[in-house]
Amino acid sequence: MEFQDKVVIVTGAGSGIGRAVALMYAGYGARVVIAERDEEKGQCTVELIRKKGGEAYFHLTDVSRPQDISSLINKTVEFYGRIDILINNAGLSRWKSPYELTVEEWDEIININLRGVFLCAREAAKVMKKQGGGSIVNIASTRALMSEPHSEAYAASKGGILALTHALALSLAPDRIRVNAISPGWIETGDYDALREIDHLQHPAGRVGKPEDIARACLYLTNPANDFITGTNLVIDGGMTRKMLYEP
Repeated sequence: MEFQDKVVIVTGAGSGIGRAVALMYAGYGARVVIAERDEEKGQCTVELIRKKGGEAYFHLTDVSRPQDISSLINKTVEFYGRIDILINNAGLSRWKSPYELTVEEWDEIININLRGVFLCAREAAKVMKKQGGGSIVNIASTRALMSEPHSEAYAASKGGILALTHALALSLAPDRIRVNAISPGWIETGDYDALREIDHLQHPAGRVGKPEDIARACLYLTNPANDFITGTNLVIDGGMTRKMLYEP
């Protein structure tokens, strides 16, 4: 009952983690706004929710475009009258040598992954403040804490999300708006059955993650009963970032 009729915006909800998050909130009675720049994928998520008896609304949104974000917030309020929860999930990755990464490619990743998170949070918070509070979850990554080669722009954007999260948590606290982050590890959004045994066994938890693992964490962080949790980063990676690795 905690989410019955709550209004939830999920960015990047056309596939993967975002779709799983949207479906789970809808399954608990929330009214979900699907913010996605791929209209076909976004509408597909809406149809999946409606087939299960849930309520969803699609809004074409490219979070790298400030005007799209303003439209998303305004239309949500026009349609539902309020915003209770924002899940900042939309993101882009690109693996390219720092010697070859262009300024345009850097800016694209930062504008979508980091600036978009800030602008969505700020605009949603304006509404939440007027209605007496709300909850924001920013999807970061374990790559904010550890890296592989050629991931500079992505790592910087996700590291920025962690810093932005605790800054916003303090700035928005007087308005009863909680802000938290989730850092997923390996979350398989493709063919889970095609994974190898070694893929699962390298995780202390004994398996590769699923989008639903992140969705359940979103429910936890945005549950009104958990109002003591703000400014935190919840790492969900099957224990991988706590595993010491040595070269033979």
